[in-house]
Amino acid sequence: MIESRCLVCRSFLDEEDLFCCNCGTENPTGVDSVGTGIAADRGTRSTTEVLSFQCSQCGASMSYDPSARQLRCPFCGSESMHSRPNAKTLKPHVVVPFQIDQSQVESMIREWLRSGFWRPNDAAEASVISKVTAVYVPFWVFSANVETAWTADTSNVPAGARGNWRPVSGTSQRRYDSILVGASGILTPMEVQEIAPFDLSAGVSPDKIDLVHAIVEEFRVTKRDARAMARSTIDRIVADEVRARISGSTRNIHVNNRVQSMSSLPALLPVWIMAYHYKEKPFRVLVNGQTREVYGIAPFSNAKLALVIVLIFAAILLVIAIVAIGSIASHHL
Repeated sequence: MIESRCLVCRSFLDEEDLFCCNCGTENPTGVDSVGTGIAADRGTRSTTEVLSFQCSQCGASMSYDPSARQLRCPFCGSESMHSRPNAKTLKPHVVVPFQIDQSQVESMIREWLRSGFWRPNDAAEASVISKVTAVYVPFWVFSANVETAWTADTSNVPAGARGNWRPVSGTSQRRYDSILVGASGILTPMEVQEIAPFDLSAGVSPDKIDLVHAIVEEFRVTKRDARAMARSTIDRIVADEVRARISGSTRNIHVNNRVQSMSSLPALLPVWIMAYHYKEKPFRVLVNGQTREVYGIAPFSNAKLALVIVLIFAAILLVIAIVAIGSIASHHL
């Protein structure tokens, strides 16, 4: 089998790697094939050249609609965008289309800003929206067969047993599909987790979506790195399943997973991104363009926090006063 290496540090590269995971060097159009001395095309079969721009403020890289008159980063709202000629990006195997439009998103976000006790009362009205942008965000979608052996302690002990815990163990086999790993260079794992899941059965072929006139973030996480994150996700899911399977309280859960036949494909998923400012402080809100799930950091009301602290302190003083009065009254009796 022909292996590929980075031309700079000579680390091994997967076919889909646009950047070396060791030194960060971008893969050229042809990667050096070990033992051949010629350029191999296996690194270019799944990539394409795009009109790419990079934000100088947050570092986001994405392709833009060529007809756009003004470029603004959807992640931070910056207008400082620099072109990257002849940039490469990974071709997605599937694209999930948007199911909600911009007017619905703005209404949802205004309502989201009004909800929650700790938000300022004027959060929805005083927030200045920089822009609401539809972005196709890159993800890796993994599938795998998993054999699991587990052990744990349970508090569900037979009547008359001397101890409060007893050991339990078991094995299982299961296939896990649609394990999502974010390939965005800007969205955090927490943001990716909060706006998931997506219904991947609604995905279509990329040639059925007009990606040329859309904003598409480029893949910034290699398949090699994503594979490790997928393994961690599978471990967490299996551990949660084992915990739910055991009756009573549990402790000392140990899960040993054997992952086989792991496969992956690159996908673009729909996310509405809103950058807004409240009292000159920037915030970002994400909306799942398919399921309407909203996640973001909202302004925090220090005035409400101070009011709660004052009320709690007043309640404590009131309790102390009542106890003192009761003590004095009982003493006189």
